[in-house]
Amino acid sequence: MKILVTGGNGFIGSYVVNSLVEGGYKVVIVDSSIGNKNSINKKVKCYQLNITDKNLSNVFDKERPDAVIHMAAQVDVSRSVMEPIMDAEVNILGTINVLNECVKYKVKKVVYSSTSAVYGENVASEISENEKIMPISFYGISKYTPELYLEAFFKIHGLKYTILRYSNVYGERQGIKGEGGVIPIFIHELMEDRSPVIFGDGKQTRDFIYAGDVAEANVSALNAADMEVLNISSGISITILQLFEQIRDLMGKAVTPNFRGGRSGDILHSRLANSKAIMMLSWEPKVNLPEGLRKTIDYYKEIKLQ
Repeated sequence: MKILVTGGNGFIGSYVVNSLVEGGYKVVIVDSSIGNKNSINKKVKCYQLNITDKNLSNVFDKERPDAVIHMAAQVDVSRSVMEPIMDAEVNILGTINVLNECVKYKVKKVVYSSTSAVYGENVASEISENEKIMPISFYGISKYTPELYLEAFFKIHGLKYTILRYSNVYGERQGIKGEGGVIPIFIHELMEDRSPVIFGDGKQTRDFIYAGDVAEANVSALNAADMEVLNISSGISITILQLFEQIRDLMGKAVTPNFRGGRSGDILHSRLANSKAIMMLSWEPKVNLPEGLRKTIDYYKEIKLQ
């Protein structure tokens, strides 16, 4: 079975590619970036191409994938506020371009990477997939809109899909952009004995999920949960201040954070229920936050020494 992974050189995408290769799948990547030397899988063919490019059709024609894991996206919430047209072009029009090619070349299924940002400021203490959709950022809107297109592509063309809504993903090789980017920012600042910035009062809560666990969910979704929407999360929330303190203690530092005003588009509280994914994917998160933070800290310490 051949899988095309859009965004396969990115942070989460590189974990998915490695999991697919380990699982015996044939894999090909489409990514606008060549990735970094610490993330790319040299065994996998990569086409350096933006998903909005009309030449995407040539890749589908040549490779004829059986399924697509669609991860390529603009993931910076702040940038979506400053550049909403660019955000929509990549996340909405880029996805439509991918789906059109899937129909044209008879792809059997698409696994789509969505986000907890679609829920916005949901008041539920634990957010299930049935909660109201009310994004407060352009990013949340641009990630939710493709979910509607996936539903329509199935109804009109029979293209099967599974939608995975991630909580805040973190792990080795992560950049500072995206919803889990606070962790590498804290680590880098503490490595330099600087005080990291916390926006707001630090009491905002997040649900962090290790990238390796997210990758396993994507692979499982290739053969399960057709036409379903699933939260992929740890199901456990922590305040940003508590997160900082955990990282600081693991690194043995004696630094206090700097507090600044909150940022536009940021959600105050987010914790996703994951029971549906556990049931439908025969999946569960394996790496708890302290273990994942240790792995991530060790990674950044190692690459700094190189």
